[in-house]
Amino acid sequence: MKTQPPLRLVAALSATAFLIVPGSGGLLAEEPGTAEEGTRPSALEYLDDPPATVPPRLAPPKTGGPAEVEHQGFVSIQVNVGPDGLNIPGDAANEPSIAVDPLDARRMAIGWRQFDTVLSNFRQAGRAWTTDRGHSWTFPGVFTPGVFRSDPVLEADGDGRFYYYSLRENLLCDFFFSPDGGQSWAGPHYAYGGDKQWFAIDRTDGPGRGNIYVSWSLASNPWGERVFIRSTDGGQTFSYPEVLRPAPIWGTLTVDEDGVLYLAGNASFNYNIFVVYRSLDAWDAGVEPTFDSFSLSLGGRHSVGTGPNPVGLLGQVWLDVNRTDGPDRGHLYLVSSVDPPGGDPQDVHFLRSTDMGETWSTPVRVNTDDRDAWQWFATMSTSPDGRIDVVWVESVTGDEPNIGALTYAFSTDGGDTWSVPVTVSPTFNSWRGFPGQNKLGDYYDMTSDATGADVAWAATFNDEQDVYYLRLWADCDGNGASDAYDMWLGRVRDLDGNRTPDTCQIAEDPSIDSDGDGIIDAFRTPPRSGGGRVAP
Repeated sequence: MKTQPPLRLVAALSATAFLIVPGSGGLLAEEPGTAEEGTRPSALEYLDDPPATVPPRLAPPKTGGPAEVEHQGFVSIQVNVGPDGLNIPGDAANEPSIAVDPLDARRMAIGWRQFDTVLSNFRQAGRAWTTDRGHSWTFPGVFTPGVFRSDPVLEADGDGRFYYYSLRENLLCDFFFSPDGGQSWAGPHYAYGGDKQWFAIDRTDGPGRGNIYVSWSLASNPWGERVFIRSTDGGQTFSYPEVLRPAPIWGTLTVDEDGVLYLAGNASFNYNIFVVYRSLDAWDAGVEPTFDSFSLSLGGRHSVGTGPNPVGLLGQVWLDVNRTDGPDRGHLYLVSSVDPPGGDPQDVHFLRSTDMGETWSTPVRVNTDDRDAWQWFATMSTSPDGRIDVVWVESVTGDEPNIGALTYAFSTDGGDTWSVPVTVSPTFNSWRGFPGQNKLGDYYDMTSDATGADVAWAATFNDEQDVYYLRLWADCDGNGASDAYDMWLGRVRDLDGNRTPDTCQIAEDPSIDSDGDGIIDAFRTPPRSGGGRVAP
């Protein structure tokens, strides 16, 4: 049963769709996802409070909830915090994206849609940074204060430079650039774009290293059917938008270790059909990229504007690739939340391609429940050693789609088998704290490394929407369960008390266990009272 709260004047997806009704004397909200399948939604038009009229801090204050929450050993730390590290009363934050420095994993940045008050739909580009692996975050304020911004997407290149792609109210986009892990930024730098944009950076050692590839949705696209651009000079200039037909909307991009570019998404609002594009020459700055396209089925429909996220997406199409040197090198992995046939409203489905996207496996369900429940906002990333990490929000019951918890599963064999899903957060109500839009944004984001994944996500533990950072430790001991869960059960050690399994710390930095006995050097003997924390 697909229930949702009563609709009010709300925005669809990242913009607001409105119908002018003769004789109505005004604008009425148009519920998203009502366009006939295969057609483009009606033109989107923003109706937002200008910054000059935003009443400051008029929303009820938060209920005093903590700036971090813990569940079964997994700790989520709030990112949109004040200078004191505490909640900012009356604001809202959602739709986060994360960048992690590949040269120093302690340095990360998260961007999000920042609403200074839940009484207004006006939003700006929130951003925060950390230098201690996410244990604390600094939110120095929004980019370009007073300028409407939405749909943040962050990524790091192979040299540790951060990029932040931001949608403006006119449905054009800007890039910001950071050389120091998100502490300072240059920009904005104009970069075409459109609604629900995403991008990927070539981090290989090949001739395309540093190339930036961008695509976006057709919804009110300023460029007609042109939805793809490329930069071969680190974002200083971009090619004129290129046509991809059908457009891969509400999806993502990835680059394999040979510099091959892939894009995936819903096929131009045909919610049953998905498409993958492949370019073998996008790395070459001397040619205009050419593409092959392949259609596929995910074993269900793309869902928009229903259930736990009434006017938003229930999940993007996530595409990533195996970057190991083994036999699975180049295998493509695709994950999305979809509405399968029958009464089950949402599941997380996984597909694999072993021939560069030309053919795909039969969809596999990652979640294990047999209930008619909602598994939404499925998000995927892969590690350098080939592990596939997936998170999603799992509802408690099908009749209460808005009550759910973040859930995690991983595969170490290319998706043939999956770990038993484990709940990694307390339950929360996704219908709480709508900031002028009945949605919790449109996506989460994550990136994986050898020992786990860094997740940027949004929840309502304070009765309003907030952005959180979560470190998902994987399975260092190979017992099929996340190490953080093992730690919570007492099956692994955390001698320094930093909520990081010691086995994972040693795997990341062998120098902290110089004699190889499996014990962090500083804790071969009991620590003195007040002993310092070993940095992860």
